[in-house]
Amino acid sequence: MTFRQTDGPAVAAAKASISPATAYRFEQDHQLRSSIDKVRTRRRPDPLADFFDAEVIPMLKAAPGLRAAAIFEEMQRRHPHLSSGARRTLERRIRSWRARHGADKEVIFRQVHAPGRMGLSDFTDMADLGVTIGAERLDHRLYHFRLVYSGFEHAHVILGGESYVALAEGLQNALWALGGAPREHRSDSLSAAFRNLTREAREDLTRRYDALCAHYGMDPTRNNRGVAHENGAIESSHGHLRKAIKDALLMRGANDFEDLTSYRRFIDEIVSRKNAHNTKRIEAERPTLQQLPGQRTHDYEETIVTITSSGGFTLRRVFYTVPSRLIGHRLRVRLYDDRLELFIGGTALMTLARGRASTTGKHAHIVDYRHVIHALRRKPMALLNLVYRDQLFPRDAYRRTFDRLLEKLPERSACRLMVDLLALAHDRGCEAELASILTDDLVANQLPDMVALRERFAPDPAALPEVVVHLAPLSSYEELLGDNVGEAA
Repeated sequence: MTFRQTDGPAVAAAKASISPATAYRFEQDHQLRSSIDKVRTRRRPDPLADFFDAEVIPMLKAAPGLRAAAIFEEMQRRHPHLSSGARRTLERRIRSWRARHGADKEVIFRQVHAPGRMGLSDFTDMADLGVTIGAERLDHRLYHFRLVYSGFEHAHVILGGESYVALAEGLQNALWALGGAPREHRSDSLSAAFRNLTREAREDLTRRYDALCAHYGMDPTRNNRGVAHENGAIESSHGHLRKAIKDALLMRGANDFEDLTSYRRFIDEIVSRKNAHNTKRIEAERPTLQQLPGQRTHDYEETIVTITSSGGFTLRRVFYTVPSRLIGHRLRVRLYDDRLELFIGGTALMTLARGRASTTGKHAHIVDYRHVIHALRRKPMALLNLVYRDQLFPRDAYRRTFDRLLEKLPERSACRLMVDLLALAHDRGCEAELASILTDDLVANQLPDMVALRERFAPDPAALPEVVVHLAPLSSYEELLGDNVGEAA
């Protein structure tokens, strides 16, 4: 009204930050709308008046968890005249009734977190991001660790499912990267790790998990099964980390990585950037952490296997080949998430990539053709119906070449030529280059020329050193003995 003394209604309204419509309405009636005691009446008939109290409320009392959408579908079935536009009216009416008469809901109590007190672990599935290694899809998860107070994070690529081995490896990597251990470690109920285990195996896993936490001086706790908000300090962080990884992949312009090491380095860089935002809080929390022990504890499972006459062993429905000289020996195997370490007694033998059986129950095969090529030379026809034939070929070009050989040649000739190709790749160390030549032959629709290939990959005589051995006369040995020769005789 102060502006109205000098300006018109529209200008005064603009200066007073109200709409012109309100200003003109106030010109006609100087009463405030809030002071007008008017009871709002319905503008149209209530579409729920005939059945809400008589039918809907009894349904809500009998089944409190019933969804409003299901109730509406039932009401439409009972009352065909009910319009689809009444759905929102029914949902609002049900929501209002539940607010006044419904059951009590769970209350989440926010906590005050002290520095150095709690760290959390969890796994998150990453399959939907479509990451590939060498153009092959990588079915994997991320182990995710986070300090509640400072927000320090660590992530580790897990190739298998949720297991004790994955938890132990990821947790220890996180603690050693952090440089200390919190006083309490919380995980989920580990139901995925316990799945399909016997009671004795579950008890053993629990003992190992408790021993792992005791090694670092942490009290192990778990949230209740199916209650995600009890692990909320890391559950919400999952979403932020996944979005950061997805954005980084989009900016990178490709989801394919050369090898697993490159992908793990990519994840480490993203997590490091996230930790950089919390540097001050992390540095403030570090002095409150417990000191790490002198060394890591076991992050593997150990078992004993016997090498069979098939030139390998089967472990968890996966067949692995080893050099045939080990047939009949019992080996000690350390089972990690991504690899197997083989020992004979206390001596380390080799490391094999870990395989996983198919979800259908079919056995998998981890085969190195170098382990069996010497035996295939003596029995080339064994290649024809070999159980793990497709896994034997080191590259796809070799497999496609064998398919072409079977089409063009008799089975015996095809098997012998394919074994010769594998032997050449092994003896001359030319697996990649030979695969490139075989690919060119497939494109040209011609068979490999074994004579030309042997000449191409034969050692260069000019590159071989000339070794001349001069034999010493036997009398020179007598001269070394001197006068003692006669005395000895």
